[in-house]
Amino acid sequence: MKDRFQPRRHALIAVAALAFGLAAGCKPAPSGGADSAASGSSGSGSGTGAASEPIKIGEFASLTGSEAAFGQSSHKGTQLAFDEINKSGGLLGRQVVHLVEDNRSTAGESVTIVKKFVSRDKVVGILGEVASGRSLEAAPVCQTARVPMVSPSSTNPKVTEIGDYIFRVCFIDPFQGKLLADFAKRSLKAKTAAILSDVSAPYSVGLADFFRQRFTAEGGKIVVEQKYASKDKDFRAQLTAIKAAGADVIFVPGYYTEAGLIVAQARQLGIDLPIFGGDGWEAPQLIEIAGAALKNTYYSTHYSPEAKSAKTEAFVKAFQAKFGGETPDAMAALGYDSAMVLADGIRRAGSTDGAKVRDALAATKDFPCVTGKTTLDAQRNASKAAVIITVENGKFKYLETIEP
Repeated sequence: MKDRFQPRRHALIAVAALAFGLAAGCKPAPSGGADSAASGSSGSGSGTGAASEPIKIGEFASLTGSEAAFGQSSHKGTQLAFDEINKSGGLLGRQVVHLVEDNRSTAGESVTIVKKFVSRDKVVGILGEVASGRSLEAAPVCQTARVPMVSPSSTNPKVTEIGDYIFRVCFIDPFQGKLLADFAKRSLKAKTAAILSDVSAPYSVGLADFFRQRFTAEGGKIVVEQKYASKDKDFRAQLTAIKAAGADVIFVPGYYTEAGLIVAQARQLGIDLPIFGGDGWEAPQLIEIAGAALKNTYYSTHYSPEAKSAKTEAFVKAFQAKFGGETPDAMAALGYDSAMVLADGIRRAGSTDGAKVRDALAATKDFPCVTGKTTLDAQRNASKAAVIITVENGKFKYLETIEP
């Protein structure tokens, strides 16, 4: 995917900037709606500014680097959400300023960004990240600052365990690992499996663990496990060992950059077994990397534009109108949903105060999202369905929906 983003700050919503410049001449916020501030101390997400000031929300994402397909897609969904929110009057009678920074898919960068969001920019909420490792870095900063953070698609359970200001709008890996183990046994008829996981990614390590637990508990056998690290390019040694082990299927719980190479190299070595993974495979670059080698591969994810509903159809239509006909993937849908869930929490709180928004988010129930009705449980995780995707004729194809 061509990178159309600059690596640092973007002021994405011009109408919000205009609203800020004309704040003194705007009508006041409705009484009893907005609180008395759009920004303030890092401890509360609220302060002493005028009620007519814009509401600032920060987003940190991998807009460049190895995970850019995730970040760019999620970011587009977030952009669309804030466009719609501002066009419909904003939040609490105020426009939203959507602040965005690129962590460049680099370890440690998310912490620096989020610290600036809460201390310098005085944001009232933060969106991010797709990758669990990036969210695990940033979440402690948000928790300490008492600024609510909503991850679109970090599935590692440890993310929301950091504290009560941390939320997500996606399912988590215990569910994903279970459904993939069941899919391997039920649909792929596998009795034995090989696992090839990324030791440097918390997402991959966790998903491998949950798959292993479920697969073996149901009578399956893991005949071999091999490891790699993010940004590796050559997987032939691991794949040769897997080929010799005689597994029925190969589970690769990694990200699309490595998964595509693994699939391509497996086919070059004459391995024609089913190969499958989780939502980390979700990117058009997977097809660019592996091409025809993706025959007999599968992955689980959060949404498919082929799984029709009124909400999905409206989202796809709006997304394509904004982004030149591009069809949104699951990361785009989750980016959109994360912004809408945060906005709904702010509306129901009637305030930008961090504790009040946190409490409102925690009470989210049956909120209509593109990826399905969203209820946040006591651990601030979303319980919702997953879909299974395969590749046919160079295109992603929806296979089935699996309920929680």
